[in-house]
Amino acid sequence: MARNQGSVAQAKSEIVRQLPRACADETLAVEFLEEQRWSEMGACCPHCGDTDVYKMKDRKTAERNKRFLWLCNGCRKQYTVRVGTVFEDSRIPLRHWCYGFWAAAASKKGISSKQIQRMTGLSYKSALFMMHRIRFAMTPDLKTARKLTGTIEADETYIGGQAKNRHASALKQRRGGWDKATVIAMVERGGNIRSWHVPDVNMHNVGAIIRANVNPSASTLMTDETSLYRTVGPEFAGGHHSVSHRKKEYVRGHVTTNSIESAFSLLKRGLYGTFHSVSRKHLHRYLGEFDFRYNARKIEDGERAAMAIRSANGKRLTYAEQIGQTETKTA
Repeated sequence: MARNQGSVAQAKSEIVRQLPRACADETLAVEFLEEQRWSEMGACCPHCGDTDVYKMKDRKTAERNKRFLWLCNGCRKQYTVRVGTVFEDSRIPLRHWCYGFWAAAASKKGISSKQIQRMTGLSYKSALFMMHRIRFAMTPDLKTARKLTGTIEADETYIGGQAKNRHASALKQRRGGWDKATVIAMVERGGNIRSWHVPDVNMHNVGAIIRANVNPSASTLMTDETSLYRTVGPEFAGGHHSVSHRKKEYVRGHVTTNSIESAFSLLKRGLYGTFHSVSRKHLHRYLGEFDFRYNARKIEDGERAAMAIRSANGKRLTYAEQIGQTETKTA
């Protein structure tokens, strides 16, 4: 047991040792990304999936190709580690991608694109697009994810400035806040969290999201006193329990929503303290980033960065898609 723990610790320290070098040298960055992407099954062609591949070398020097090309003996196509990932067709050096992944994974409340711009020398537009693609990579595909079970804490929060700081003409009364963006989330106590930006919160939206992501037959629902969960609450085998925040009740035995409230606290501190202003159009990407870090909170920073890099495999987000795509209500 101790030997296994030692080997795991050694692997983790190796990632932390490699990351600073990968962020400073393009060749080391390429090799680091290749190692992380193909660590499980080995190098394979992103076009046909063949594993009969090899690194192309310069005919004169016999050293590795300056473009870091690979050649597939199956389909005879050339490719690099970029192909089939979020950094495909990007002119941003891979050492900056390594830094972006590392910073996003290691910063508890996130890192702004302006900070990435200052640290890498990229333009703000490039830094922003790179970070959006990193957030896209961090966001899991919930259609294939397992449903949450056990004790489920569900709640909603509202993102936006205080009403007293806005002009009177801009104030519009809505449920829970003054024209704020609405976020609904649920956390499996001791496990993972899932968050969504929805245009409005009502019993229909809440019920649809919970049913799509939770197994009620193996779960217990914990909420506050809001009426939004009264329709879906009776479907839970363990029952629906609530605390009354209006009466200053936050814990009653095992009944509490402190886990989801803690996650919301991190989210808001990041949005207000790090990013300062986040548009509704891209809020769902930031939620994916914060959910990723929360779900990977039990591993160290280097392994979390490697996990984020591996999650970029098979994902693409073009600039046209990024500026034209908005969040959806699909659970």
